[in-house]
Formats: sequence, structure tokens, C-alpha cells
Amino acid sequence: MHALSAIVAWALRHRAVVLVATLLFVAFSLRAALELPVDAVPDITNVQVQVVTSAPALSPVEVEQYISIPVERAMQGLPRVQEVRSISKYGMSVVTIVFADGTDIYFARQLVGERMREAAEAVPARYGSPEMGPVTTGLGEIYMFSLTSETYDLMQLEELLTWYVAPQLRTVPGVVEVNVFGGHARQYEVVLSPQRLMAFGLSVGDVADALDRANANAGGGYLEHAQEHFVIGTSGLVRSKEDLERVVLGATPQGIPITVSSVGEVRFGPRLRRGAATQGGEGEVVVGVALMLMGENSRTVTRAVADKLAALGPTLPPGVRAEVFYDRSLLVDRTIRTVATNLAEGAALVILVLLLLLGDLRAGLVVAATIPLAMLFAVLLMRAFGLSGNLMSLGAIDFGLIVDGAVIVVENAARRLNEAQARVARPLSSAERAHVVQEATLEVRGATVFGELIIAIVYLPILALAGVEGKLFHPMATTVLFALAGAFILSLTVVPVLTSYLVRPRPGHEDTWLLRQVQRLYRPALRGALRLRALTLMLAVAALVGGGAAAARLGAQFVPQLDEGDILVEVRRLTGASLSETITTGLRIERALLEIPEVEHVVTRIGSPVLAIDPMGISDTDVYITLKPREAWRPELRTKDDLAAEIAEAVETAAPEVGAGLSQPIQMRTNELVAGVKSDVGLMLYGPDLEVLRQKAEEALAIVRAVPGAVDARAEQVAGLRYLRIVPDRGKLARHGLSIEDVNLATEAIAVGHVVGEVREDERRFPMVVKVDHGFAGDLAALASIPLRAPGGQLVPLGDVADLHFETGPALVNRDKLSRRLIVEFNVRGRDLVSTVEAAQAEIRARLALPPGYRAEWGGTFANYLTARDRLTIVVPLALGLILFLLWTALGRLRAALIIFLNVPFATVGGVLALWLRDLPFSISAGVGFIALFGVAVLNGLVLVSFCHRLEEDGVPHREAIARAAELRLRPVLTTALVASLGFIPMALSTAPGSEVQRPLATVVIGGLVTASLLTLLVLPVVYGAFGGSRRPS
Repeated sequence: MHALSAIVAWALRHRAVVLVATLLFVAFSLRAALELPVDAVPDITNVQVQVVTSAPALSPVEVEQYISIPVERAMQGLPRVQEVRSISKYGMSVVTIVFADGTDIYFARQLVGERMREAAEAVPARYGSPEMGPVTTGLGEIYMFSLTSETYDLMQLEELLTWYVAPQLRTVPGVVEVNVFGGHARQYEVVLSPQRLMAFGLSVGDVADALDRANANAGGGYLEHAQEHFVIGTSGLVRSKEDLERVVLGATPQGIPITVSSVGEVRFGPRLRRGAATQGGEGEVVVGVALMLMGENSRTVTRAVADKLAALGPTLPPGVRAEVFYDRSLLVDRTIRTVATNLAEGAALVILVLLLLLGDLRAGLVVAATIPLAMLFAVLLMRAFGLSGNLMSLGAIDFGLIVDGAVIVVENAARRLNEAQARVARPLSSAERAHVVQEATLEVRGATVFGELIIAIVYLPILALAGVEGKLFHPMATTVLFALAGAFILSLTVVPVLTSYLVRPRPGHEDTWLLRQVQRLYRPALRGALRLRALTLMLAVAALVGGGAAAARLGAQFVPQLDEGDILVEVRRLTGASLSETITTGLRIERALLEIPEVEHVVTRIGSPVLAIDPMGISDTDVYITLKPREAWRPELRTKDDLAAEIAEAVETAAPEVGAGLSQPIQMRTNELVAGVKSDVGLMLYGPDLEVLRQKAEEALAIVRAVPGAVDARAEQVAGLRYLRIVPDRGKLARHGLSIEDVNLATEAIAVGHVVGEVREDERRFPMVVKVDHGFAGDLAALASIPLRAPGGQLVPLGDVADLHFETGPALVNRDKLSRRLIVEFNVRGRDLVSTVEAAQAEIRARLALPPGYRAEWGGTFANYLTARDRLTIVVPLALGLILFLLWTALGRLRAALIIFLNVPFATVGGVLALWLRDLPFSISAGVGFIALFGVAVLNGLVLVSFCHRLEEDGVPHREAIARAAELRLRPVLTTALVASLGFIPMALSTAPGSEVQRPLATVVIGGLVTASLLTLLVLPVVYGAFGGSRRPS
């Protein structure tokens, strides 16, 4: 305590220095606040690197065998890797490597990069080149817009976005990539006629070879002449359609050149599409998605992207418009506004209570000054430690806890100033006031250090959380500890200095009117409780039993879902649905949704973008719904769930053939990246055979759908994709002198096109492909007639050396833990998460039989809840044990410490009853509220019992001492409880965006402090009077 004395004495000797230093601190902190990264919620995405491979010509099983498995194996054994999973779909592979929390993302990418060479060598060159995805997270999609035009077609819009708008947006600091959805990616197509090829005796391979030879430059070194040198080089690159048409393939017997234009048509055509985008039920558009670099300030980056896009607007061609349909900064602003409003209202309530209980405006203002200064101290450290300001880091600060030390100092200083002036019978000088304030501060400051240490310790279990729950709640606990540290430092420096300047002695000052009224009610209640001890104890035990019964009826969930303001509908069709049919269905759904008055804007993303970090098939759709402000909603829609039900019904009516699930943009993307599951809960089935997995998934889906509370249930559609298989006959190939490569080349030319180079137009580059104009209309004869050239020069139809037939196969192959995986997933609505999953688990165990070699695991947010619950089950008792040890150390009596500890179960009862009355399930948010509650509850008991010990040491009898202590310590106990609970009232009552996560926490603290205060003021004196009389051992 000598250090505390020295700090207080120095501050009061150098008051002007302290005030100037405070002003400088405010200036630095305000600057840090302006630079503080701001987002709606903490980024809970685990540390992961995606390896993306595009293979347009491969089926899902081939993608798995030739790409995903080799890449997975190359990544096995990397340091700090926790999970390697993959998804293989038609034309693409995405392998996700998940690292342990705390791994630096650039170190993780370096590790993966070192294995990329091994992975690339394991993947045949013709099947694609593995590439690492961008450095972004589940919160990365910060800005989405569409390009529309009445005069430009989809190919021109896509080219404009890819080669002009996107490169400009990538120059915005904090933007790591701009992904492109929809449109037609332009390429140079040489479309060959099989009949003309046969007539001229040419094959597809002949044309491909000729085009490859006709598109190249060569350098010839340089020549010297007349003291100069001249660089020699050709200009043989293709630069236009006309250049392609004039490429010579051979000659007729009469010597007439055969050019490309003789055997086909050269045109601009679209690459084979893996996705599309539509808007407003009117037709297709091109969509750009700005991806934010991991760790950047989303609000700053989003605004910079918006400004850049607005600046590009006048430079776009006439008639082209950029329409924004998702702007993250709107959600951030709404959420931060909620946090700021709750904090401001909480601070106002705390200050009001302080004024009412202290009865001194100057003293109240000194205490109130602690609130903004402690907040600025926390913000300064948040900036230094790289924390962001968001709903969790700023939204759970209780100003009641922050001002507690200042209240004790100022209250004691005011009392001592009154006594000192009464002794000398004259006004005190400035130096005398400073001396009195110093003594008053040291008198109580040392004694309250234990209390503040207890408050700090209760937050340690939160820091022990790991994984998703750790990322959510670490910022909150860290920020609270920063603010408490700031308040502690202020109570030793700024608060005494301001008290010496502002607080004046008030002779004859009495308790405030509010406190006198409370005392008038409390004294008879306390006497009654002490007189009827048995009844008081029985009522206390009954309250505990009732709390336990209420706790058994509470449901449980991981974390209340943040209302993002927008809605996302995940639409799934039968596997194998064509892209054109998917687009038609999407437009029908959009038109139906726009008839709902609350819907402002609808955009649909179909399939995968150019950079396939979200690997959806062309039968999969995400519908983004922008809603109007709540003020514009119909009165009968009381909650967002009511609107969600209406949206689900509209989708069901407009497209009964599809399956739909409702989510939110950030929620869906984060769930998918963290757990590989887009919904709240996933049942993962593992095994080697896809058909067995499919059958078991169908059985599990039927079981899950019957569970109350499980909605949007669906199983991954792994089967149903139709394949056109071209199976070469090696014997026939050998007879004609042909090879598998000849068949493969002809196969590529059917749809995707055989790439023979690229055409450069200034900075732009476009693929050059050879395709066959086969005229397929369901008859395989058109494809079987594609000519192949044998070494002898004769032409052989494809059908003569290969069997062409249709078959059904898998649409995707998921892998995890080196095994194939199939997911049955569902969301939870109208019931708490844990009871729903427990019911589903019971049904699955009873009714789903898995063959040997197959297993089932549960994942999604439910797994996160179990992890957090198990960790808290260990850490919270350890923290409570440490608090008990501190109480024992402070009081020197184990029995007294145990009696104070009774506040913990009583506080728990109040929190449970408050949750039950408000129909809120237990969640990790509520658990954090209980943790915060325990500190305040124990602190109140410590204040009462420690004062009682002081009276006993002065010779007051044991029972009289506890009764007098209860009466005399009414004001600090009441003040602590009131300011702590009232600081949370705005959070508990708020319905603004973002309040969903804060509401359980605030409800628990308020309810718990009510019962804990009743225990401290009524039951604890009874228990202590009966059992706490043993003396400290001599």
C-alpha cells in the first residue's frame, strides 16, 4: 500500500501537472478513438487458408481424385494445422486448411505456400493450377453492387467490371479482391463445323495445332549498323477476329488455301458459366463483391469503396449504372449507434443515481468524470493491442463498476472534509483540503483494492475461452479490464485532485431524501428479519429451490443471433437443374418477394463467382433481401421472425419445387467458413461410399424434420447430376492409330472449348478456344460424328472409337478428416438450440443405424456451445475458488468468507429468474453476465462484513455489530448495486439492432443484483449473526 500512498501524495502535491497530463491523455485518446477499427461484431473466423483450383472439364469425383486429395495430402503435417477439409464440385476444388487460433495469417500462408509446389506437382497440369485464396474472412464481403444497362449486354458489362471497375476498386486501401458474379466472360471462339472438317479432311486437332503455331512472336536478337543497333522481332500475335479467320490450315488438291473461316466461324462467345446474378425480378445483371483484407477497419474500407465507386460513376459508359445492394457500413453504423445510445443512457442513469444518493452536485460531477476518462483509457489500450470497437468489446461495459472506486473515494473525502471543517470552525484552505483528501483517499483506497481485484478476477474465466466463443468474448473482457484499470489509476490521481478543487465541506449536511426514505423502509425490515431468523432462512432456501427449478426450465443456445438488418434466403434445387432454369426460378422468387411491403431490394447470386471461394453449384442460389427501416414496417409485424415466416411462405408459393432456408449474410458466411456448415446445426456423416452416405442422409433428414424447432432441414444433394460419359475403346483406338489425347481434345471442344492460346487487346487478355458446332438436341449422333484424324490421314468419327452414353453421378464430394463427408443441416427457430439438438440426437441414436466404417458427428454453433460450456464448467469454479481465497485473506476468517460467498448462489437465482421471466434461454452471453454479476455480489458482502469486523474490534457485540453495519453500510451497498444494475437497463430494454447479444447479459446482471442485494441487506445479517461469530485465531 506504500506505492498507493506515494502516488496519491504526489498527485495532490502536483495538481496542475496532473490536470495538464489529463488533458494530453484526452487528446491522445481521442486520436486513438478516431483510428480505432470499428465493426458490428468481432470476427470469429478461424485462421484458415483456402486453396482454390479451377478445372472446368472435370466431374466432382474426378476433381476429388485428381485435385482435392493430392492437395489435402500435401497440406497434411503442417505445423499448427487443426483441420483440412475440401469440397469438390463440377469444375472446381476448394481445400480449406484451418490453423490453431493465434497463428499469424501470413505465417500460415507462408507454410501453405511452401507446400503449394508439392501440391501443384501432384495435380496434372491439364487439370488446373492450385492457387491460394485471398487474405479475407467471414466478414470480408463488405460491399456488393450490380452493373445494369439498357444498351450494354451481359458480356460488355462483365468485361467492364472485370477490366475497369474491379482493378480500380482494388486500389482502395484495405480491399484485397473484387469478386465477379454473373455476366458472360468474353473469349475468342473458333466454332468448327464437323461437316466442313470432314469435307476438307481435317480434324479438331489439326485446327488447334495450326492456331497454336499462328499465335506467337519471336525475337531475332539485334543488328549493328552505322553505330546503332536494331532489335529484331516478329509481330505474330493474333489481335482480332479477322486475324484468326485468315489462319491457314492447309490447302486443297488444287492448291487453294484452307483457312479457319473455311471450316467454321470465329466469334466472341461466353466462357462456360458456373454462375449468374439477377436483380429485382427483371433479368440478369453483373455483380461485384468487394472483399476486405483481414484485420482492416470495415467501416473505413466500406466508405472508401463507396467513394471510389461514386467517383467512377461519371467515367462509366452512358447508360451503365452501379447499384449498391449491400453496404456493411450501414450495419456497423446501426450497431455502433445502439452501443453508443446504451452507453450514454447507462451513464446518464448512473450519474442520476449518484446525485440522488450522494446529494452533492460537485461530488457527483467528480465521479461522473471518471466515466469518459476510463472509456478513453480503454480505447487507447484497445488501439495499442489491435482490438476493434464493436458490439462485444464496447457493449458490455458497466459504468457502475467503473465508478465504484471513485464513489468510495469521493464519498469518504466529502465526509472527512465536513468533519475537518467542523473541528476548526472555519473554511479550510486549499492546502488543508488537499491534505484531508489525501488522508481520506488512503483510508479507503487500500481497503477497496481487494474488492477491485475480485471484480477483475471474475473476468478471467472469459479470457480462458477459446475458439469461436473466445473470439466473441475476449474483446469484451479485455475492454472491461482496461476500463477498470483506467478507473483504478484515475481514483488515485485525477479523482483526488478534482475532489480537492471542487468538493466543498457542507456543515450539517444530511443524507439525501431518497436515502432517508430507503432507510425508513429498511430498518424495520432488517429488525423483522433478525427477529424471525428461521422464517428468513426458510424463505432464502425456498428462493434457492425456486431458482433451481426455473434453471431446469431454461433452454440454451450458443449466442443470440445478431439482427443484421438484411435477410438471405438459401435456395436449393434438385441437382442437375440447368443454369437457365435456375435463373428463371430465381426471377420468379424475386418478383414474389418484392410484393412484400417491407422488402426494398432483391438480388440473387447463382452458383460460383470467378474466384470460387464460395463453391456453390449452378443449382444453388443465395437471395439477398434488403429490408426497409423498421419504422416503415406494418404494425402487425412485431418481430423479424414474423417477417421471415412471410418471406418463407412467399418463396414456397412462388417456387414449391425448391428447398429454402433463411439466414443472414454474415451469419451464413461465417458459419460456413468456421464449421463448414451454413446452418445453425449440422449432422456430419463420414464414410467411404457416397451412395451409402446419401441413403443414410435421407434417413437422418426424415428424422430431423420431425423434431420440433428444427426448420430449413436439408441434406446435401450429392446425387442426381447427369453425366455424358465418353468412354474410349482402346482396341479400336489402336487399330486406327489414335490416342486418348485425340479423344480428350474432341471432348473438350464439345462445350468448354479446347484452349489454344490467348488474344491480347492492350491490357486485356481473352482466351482463344476451339469448339465444335455439334447442334446437339438430345441426340448423341451429332456428337458421335465429330471427326478425329488418324496418322494415315483418314478421318474417324468419334463414335467409332468411343462409347457415348448418359449416366447419373454425384454432384459434389465433401471431405473432412481424410474421409468423405455428407452434411444434414438445419436451423432452429421457435425453440432454444440445445434442447432442439438434444431431441434430434436422441432420435438419431435410436433410429439411425450406420454400417461399420461409418460414423456421425454433430457440428455448427451447437458444437461451439458445448466447447464453451465445458470450458466454463472448469474455469468458473477455479475463479470462484480464487475469490473465496481472497475473501479469506482479506477477512482472516474462513467462515465469514463462506457466508459472504452465499451471495453467489443468490445472485444466480436472480439472474435465472430474470431470464425465465423474459423468456430468454441460457446462452454464453448470459453466462458472461453471471460472471460479471458474481464480482459485484461478493463485493457488497465484503463491504458489509468488513465493516462489521471493524465494529467488533471496537468492542461492539457480535449480533449488534452486524445489525449496525447493515444500517450504516446501506448507502454504499445500495449505491454499488443501483449503479451497476442501472448501467445495464438500457441494454436490457433496447430493441435496436445489436441489442440481441447484450440483452441476456444485462438481464442477468439486473435480476441477480436484485436478489444479491436483498441477501446482503436482509439474509446475510441473519446468517452472519447466527454462524459468523468465531474470532480470528490468535
